[in-house]
Amino acid sequence: MVVSQIVAHKRKNADGEHEGAQYYFMENNKKRNEAISQLVLASSSPRRKELVASLDLSLPVYILSTDTDESIEPDWTPVQVVEQLSLRKAQAAAAMLRQQNADSSVIIGSDTIVVLDGDVLGKPVDDEEAKAMLKRMQGRAHEVYTGVACVLSASGEAIVAHRMTKVQMKPLSDERIARYAATGEPRDKAGSYGIQGLGATIVDRIDGCYFNVVGLPLSLLSDMLAEYDIHVF
Repeated sequence: MVVSQIVAHKRKNADGEHEGAQYYFMENNKKRNEAISQLVLASSSPRRKELVASLDLSLPVYILSTDTDESIEPDWTPVQVVEQLSLRKAQAAAAMLRQQNADSSVIIGSDTIVVLDGDVLGKPVDDEEAKAMLKRMQGRAHEVYTGVACVLSASGEAIVAHRMTKVQMKPLSDERIARYAATGEPRDKAGSYGIQGLGATIVDRIDGCYFNVVGLPLSLLSDMLAEYDIHVF
């Protein structure tokens, strides 16, 4: 499904500078808030499920995992990668809901990548690759990008944004890297570590949103949901 008539708009902060997140609004945008009856998280990630649940929203939240094409163009920037993939996930879920004639929903799609020296580090295929990634990152800073897309199931209207957090890793010996890899925690994590788990002990500091590194920047998500008059409190 293609979202048409999208207009790019960057919000400015109090200093008049453009913020990192970029929002996309449909022309003649009418959210029809009164028709939204549920939120749908287009993800099977247990971490994202927990984060959305932590907002304790008034609307029911459902999980709808989709088999989405995650191929990317070689010249895409990290921002393009996470924004396009999060939008694909949300659009795929929206298409499924329309086929089921489901109630009007706001679908949330999200995608997270780790970037070091311009290289996108995905999930390791095995423990050896996990150790190789961690060896590259040890003692250095890398960036974590998360894209978030909100799509109205009925109309396809979309808002897409992202956050970036810098993460400084501790210096790590090969032995410590091997012990961490042996825990199994890196196996399903982009960049081969989970900051919400044992991986917190190998991170020195971060600059930016912690939840962005976990996989869903809650501050950004709450701002996006507010566009539909859905508020955390």
